[in-house]
Amino acid sequence: MLDHILVGLGLSGLAVAEELEKRGRDYVVFEDNSQSSSYVAGGIFNPVILKRFTAAWNAAEQMKTALPFYEHLEKKLGVHFVHKWNIYRRFHSVEEQNDWFVATDKPGVAPFLDPELKRNKNPNLDAGHALGKVLHTGNIDTELLLDNYRAHLAKNGLLKNERFDHAALVIDNDKFSYKGLASKNIIFCEGFGLKKNPYFSYLPLRGNKGEYITIRSKELKLDFAVKSSVFLMPLGNDLYKAGATYDHEDKTPVPTEKARLRLINELRKFIKCDFEVVDQVAGIRPATADRKPLVGEHPEISNMYCCNGFGSRGVLIAPNVSLALLDHIENDMDLDTEVDLRRFTRKHYRQG
Repeated sequence: MLDHILVGLGLSGLAVAEELEKRGRDYVVFEDNSQSSSYVAGGIFNPVILKRFTAAWNAAEQMKTALPFYEHLEKKLGVHFVHKWNIYRRFHSVEEQNDWFVATDKPGVAPFLDPELKRNKNPNLDAGHALGKVLHTGNIDTELLLDNYRAHLAKNGLLKNERFDHAALVIDNDKFSYKGLASKNIIFCEGFGLKKNPYFSYLPLRGNKGEYITIRSKELKLDFAVKSSVFLMPLGNDLYKAGATYDHEDKTPVPTEKARLRLINELRKFIKCDFEVVDQVAGIRPATADRKPLVGEHPEISNMYCCNGFGSRGVLIAPNVSLALLDHIENDMDLDTEVDLRRFTRKHYRQG
């Protein structure tokens, strides 16, 4: 008898699996590589919404949990995937610069904004106004992290690299049987794949397609990230990742010419030197109607749980929310009402 069956191994599933391992629980993970959003993500950890200079939801608490979580995994896996560098917000007007100054006095966001504006010294970066420096930022190489964590699970016999067949799941007295396995609990972390999950498809998960391009430029020589109309972040070796797009209509995880041209056009607005596109990726973010995660127990099936809906901020949200979910399961601790999926249950759920 397992303690948990876990379905899905993006950032959500990884965070839940790691917490289960810390607690010494018996579990197995099913992953079919059908969802790519965690793999192709920029992986940026940034507590500030740079369009409005406001703090992201629960950002300070998430930062406290997330960075120690990933640094622990670096040591555990023996791989370097946490990269710390600064984000500089490119201002488009004097009014934006003034808004930055106002924001630096606000308690929720002040610890993350440098009140001293920076002058651009890079001749290949077009920044007619000053730059605002965001503190405590960087990115997680999510592809490297996920590849190595999957290898870790496989080595220990905890990974089933196959599609989970919901129709084969047997529910019996609040326990679960699946193809010869028995488990006390089951947790679904399927990303946008949750839309095909018959138990949780009622939840208002809205796919949001994001595309990135990778460019090469020997002239650019940026050692920090720039946020203008799009993000541009350094990868090393004259490579930079740029994005992302947000498309609420297209639900196919296939890169498009439309997105590539849009990103190129946006980059040319603030990069003065030549560059070439060397790669393009796409994924469907598991975004929600109210931009909050979907976490908690099924409204009618005991011991069946969901951990999903992290949108574009999975790197920061996943470690914090996975901890809260397992404390809820094991210690009966209440979930934050902002993330508890029960906020949608009465209105939306219909049996069958």
